[in-house]
Amino acid sequence: MSASTKNSFLQIHPDDNVLVALQDLPKGQVIEWNDSQIVLKEDIRAKHKFFITDLNVDDEVLMYGVLVGKATTPILKGGLMTTDNIHHASQDYGFRDINYQWQKPDVSAFANRTFNGYHRKDGRVGTANYWLFVPTVFCENRNLDVIKESLYHTLGYTVTDKYRLFTDQLLTAFNEGESIASFQPDSLSALQPAKNRVFKNVDGIKFLNHQGGCGGTRQDSALLSNLLAAYADHPNVAGITVLSLGCQHLQTQDLLNDVKKRNPAFDKNILIFEQQQSQSEEQLIKAAILKTFVGLTEINKIERAPAPLSALCVGVKCGGSDGFSGISANPSVGYTSDLLVALGAKVLLAEFPELCGAEQNIIDRCVDKPTADKFIRLMQEYDAQAHAVGSGFHMNPSPGNIKDGLITDAIKSTGAAKKAGTSPVVDVLDYTEPVTKPGLSLVCTPGNDVEATTGKAASGATLILFTTGLGTPTGNPVCPVIKVATNTELATRMGDIIDIDTGAIIRGEKTIEEMGIEILEYCIRAASGEVTPKAVLLNQDDFIPWKRGVSL
Repeated sequence: MSASTKNSFLQIHPDDNVLVALQDLPKGQVIEWNDSQIVLKEDIRAKHKFFITDLNVDDEVLMYGVLVGKATTPILKGGLMTTDNIHHASQDYGFRDINYQWQKPDVSAFANRTFNGYHRKDGRVGTANYWLFVPTVFCENRNLDVIKESLYHTLGYTVTDKYRLFTDQLLTAFNEGESIASFQPDSLSALQPAKNRVFKNVDGIKFLNHQGGCGGTRQDSALLSNLLAAYADHPNVAGITVLSLGCQHLQTQDLLNDVKKRNPAFDKNILIFEQQQSQSEEQLIKAAILKTFVGLTEINKIERAPAPLSALCVGVKCGGSDGFSGISANPSVGYTSDLLVALGAKVLLAEFPELCGAEQNIIDRCVDKPTADKFIRLMQEYDAQAHAVGSGFHMNPSPGNIKDGLITDAIKSTGAAKKAGTSPVVDVLDYTEPVTKPGLSLVCTPGNDVEATTGKAASGATLILFTTGLGTPTGNPVCPVIKVATNTELATRMGDIIDIDTGAIIRGEKTIEEMGIEILEYCIRAASGEVTPKAVLLNQDDFIPWKRGVSL
């Protein structure tokens, strides 16, 4: 990223006709810029943009060196960018055979580095060792909840006991006649990994509660089956318990067929329990717990062992984005992505609605025309589907995004695309398609945080780097999610969910490259089980299947 900074503002690309405020700037302040002066016409809050030239109606607004909007009213130099004076616009795109040349980063410092992962018989390496519970239909969700309550507390996977302690203290105060309105609990300890875990080499028992499997279309059930098969086959999963009702659209055999179709060499232990063939609900639950317990004793024998960094598969995601996302956290993660690709690892970029405006850059980086054509087709089909119901990618920014400086979808998307670095695009994957090629692959998912992370894990991500400027508690059941804050204020205020702070870039204390290296170091430690990301500590196991409807 080319940038010129005067400490309080930034031009991201030399072609841009807007500057980004790095701190609050008052109305009337004189900005020295390119041997001229800009008088701010109004207060400019940090993360927001102001114009360096006068604009007329329909004049183009440029950020990141590309079209991100057009003026809807005359705008004076020094004026604030708002939803009232510009609207979304992005350039047309198409395949151009430009022979893209990538300048690889220097990875000599990481050339012989390894991480300690779980080696699977098919050659893949997990960053965690999980047992997975899968319901084929929503009717089994309650049984999963009962089993989860039992296994978590007995086997030491409950990490939120401090809130139980708080409730106990509150109840004691109530019973002793204290005023609850003025109740002050004893200091609660910081969240830590459970220390009473019975199976030391089993990192967790995970549950994929969902609302599908029956009642919708057969196509919905088929897509859900592919998704559940992908999770069963995931490198971080060592064993699976399947709970079925029996009469639902998604039959157990369909799921098993999809597992084998996805991976003919699949050899993990799958336990099947069908409620309509059981003697009673109690018998079903006891049998599931008993046989799963036996399975846990077996996968507990698997131990971490060194693996090359090329065995990593890292998804990159953003959510709760702000006006600093495309300046600090996203380009830092992008540099990490480039390091990983240069080391022979796999990187996954998803969220197709958040590539709107960045399409041409992505297309130009595709290794061949078929790869570019698949991306173009998926983007156009998705956008057309959104327009058919009166929406569109341009409606992607949330109220929180807009409030913190992301005025159009093209602004949000071009900043979001920075997470993918600059390496070539080697493959384009539709939803639930597995990643097979080293390098950067695109995965078709919505921008919705949980739907996107759900899809990214389905394609094989064994870690996810998740950038946020506003804060979000999103996690994933089988793929550890690492939260990267765009600004220090967020990292401090929501430190219980943030793992890495890139705010030093905004202050000019660190470069994007330095921060990208720090993020890779954290990934290596997380992949080795040496540090536990906050989303994992908090059991933030979010899972939402995408039905291929309109979701931005």
